[in-house]
Amino acid sequence: MSKKFRALITGASAGLGDSYVKQLAERCDSMLVVARRGDRLQELADSLAGQCLVETLEADLATVEGQARVVEAIRQGPAIDLLVNNAGYSTIGPYAASDLDDELGMLRLHNEAPMVLTRAALPAMIEQGSGAVINVASIAGLVSTPNVAVYGATKAFLVSFTRALRLELKDSGIRMQCLCPGYTRSEIHSRETMKDFDVNIVPEKLWMDADTVVAESLAAITDEADQWLLVSGEHNRKVVAREMDALRADLHYPS
Repeated sequence: MSKKFRALITGASAGLGDSYVKQLAERCDSMLVVARRGDRLQELADSLAGQCLVETLEADLATVEGQARVVEAIRQGPAIDLLVNNAGYSTIGPYAASDLDDELGMLRLHNEAPMVLTRAALPAMIEQGSGAVINVASIAGLVSTPNVAVYGATKAFLVSFTRALRLELKDSGIRMQCLCPGYTRSEIHSRETMKDFDVNIVPEKLWMDADTVVAESLAAITDEADQWLLVSGEHNRKVVAREMDALRADLHYPS
């Protein structure tokens, strides 16, 4: 990535988003960072003064209004070279007893927002013949897990969406990546929607830190191998491989 490079990162106030912003600051000429918490965004921008021009935009991407604000910023500003669709949260518990508003909010944030923002950013990328989009999914999109049914389904959408766009854009000069982390240290587990999740039940060896995951993602998006589906962490890749074997075993064809 050259210094004349503009990035847009959603969910930038914490976790993977915060790490994307900090790791991209030394590679970008400018970036637009988006999140619900404007104060956190401003603190982040201030900490990077002198490294990169960081513009902040407070918006809730689970709402039509929030999505519209970011789309307008994309259309009015310089072309986006790298779009990172990272904003997200999770719920936990049996779907039959879930809060439907929380589940629908995930659909809007994880699926509708990336669709809308990607659609807004792609025309300029296509015109200039270069660009990249990173959709942050999860191994939950590849491994069906009870009690996170909707979360996993929204992440599976991102896997399919990313793969299809990669095929559509294969001759355009635009790179697509679907990042699928496993357990990653972040604030997602401290949200009210995850109050029934005990982080202590997850073995320490399964946790990854956000900086490591993001470093893998950014290395892969510039790799000549053009790796569109990135499962971070060897232990997570083994989990996904076992799931693929189980899925093949479940396949039944009419005789």
